[in-house]
Amino acid sequence: MTARGLIVASSRSGSGKTTMTLGLLAALKQRGIAVHAAKAGPDYIDPAFHAAATGAASVNLDSWAMAPGLLDALTGQAAQSADLLVIEGVMGLFDGLAGPPGRTGATADLATRLRLPVLLVLDVSGQSQTAAAVVRGLIVHDPGVRIAGVVLNRVGSGRHRMLVTDAVEALGVPVLGAVPREDALAMPERHLGLVQAQEHGDLAARLDRLAGMAERHLNFDGIVAMAGPLTVAAANYGPALPPPGQRIAVAADPAFTFMYPHLRDGWRNAGAEIVAFSPLADESPPDDCDACWLPGGYPELHAGLLANAHRFREGLRRFGSTRPVHGECGGYMVLGEGLADAQATRHAMVGLLGHATSFAMRKLHLGYREARLLADSALGRAGSVIRGHEFHYATLASPGADEGFLDLTDAQGRPVGHASGRRGHVSGTFFHAIAQV
Repeated sequence: MTARGLIVASSRSGSGKTTMTLGLLAALKQRGIAVHAAKAGPDYIDPAFHAAATGAASVNLDSWAMAPGLLDALTGQAAQSADLLVIEGVMGLFDGLAGPPGRTGATADLATRLRLPVLLVLDVSGQSQTAAAVVRGLIVHDPGVRIAGVVLNRVGSGRHRMLVTDAVEALGVPVLGAVPREDALAMPERHLGLVQAQEHGDLAARLDRLAGMAERHLNFDGIVAMAGPLTVAAANYGPALPPPGQRIAVAADPAFTFMYPHLRDGWRNAGAEIVAFSPLADESPPDDCDACWLPGGYPELHAGLLANAHRFREGLRRFGSTRPVHGECGGYMVLGEGLADAQATRHAMVGLLGHATSFAMRKLHLGYREARLLADSALGRAGSVIRGHEFHYATLASPGADEGFLDLTDAQGRPVGHASGRRGHVSGTFFHAIAQV
């Protein structure tokens, strides 16, 4: 493999990793470099921006949820036909779970396993030389993680930049960029993160602005030179989850967007066919499919349209009477009896399961989960163990009386309840599956 790679990380969330990563990706592509991207952790939204910036699919790499062999295979596949692979980190560089080394979910796990250098994005607003103390601590915290360069973000002035740069470079780490405070570069956000890439009518213009920022303020020669060789090879590790059918209908529109590329691609590589349909366009799953998958997304923002999508609702009911249907998070909400939007207006949903959900009664549910399947379903065979996560604000307004089909624990092994329902061929849960253990 000839590709090289680097990891963009930071000391904490909100430091500007995504903005800096997108600017770097877009500018490298404009320079004619074949750059691909990946995202550490379970984030659904950032990879779509990566793909828009590079013109190539992006993939998630999660050291807690994925076996090491799957991580290596996905990294190798992501780097195919690339000159450079840029991996965007998650939270702070060492933020993860208590657990075995290399399986904590932290960005640092990828740096050590893949032996890739780290480009540290450092928010220096409100400090100057103290930033060097932060860098020093990150350098010595884990000898297996190499910080090869620093980009200063939200710099206040030329003097501010000089003070921080001199202090950081005294540690032997080059400063490879200094970006001033530019509020106009921030990407719009909503309750589950950035507004999705496909919802920006001006996305190309936004990426051009970020590329311009990167050209003005980053040292591209230094950043490309710091990248290290990728030693993993592309391999067919097998699907992270078994395909639920040979021909799988997958809901795909602004209400159903949260499907991991590695799951979809793994099913295809295993010989399954993916057939997209749009509930918002009042389409039902095609009759020539033998399983249906409703991903997560934002049904709470489209509840009225979904309630009035009569062909979709009736078609899904017919489909679920004879074939497997599975809903994840937002898909689970749509499978229930009703969904209350932010204004507490209740909208009738498909009714294949007996629960009801509410976005008006908001509560954050966030964290890694391990699921043991209690019964056969579209997720897999009874007894299988799957790792994934929950991230939603919706709550169960009514739990219904359906049979639970999985036992959930958090990453520390503490029970968190069933949070699932199963009736006949239909199953659903707030849990997002990443990979079978």
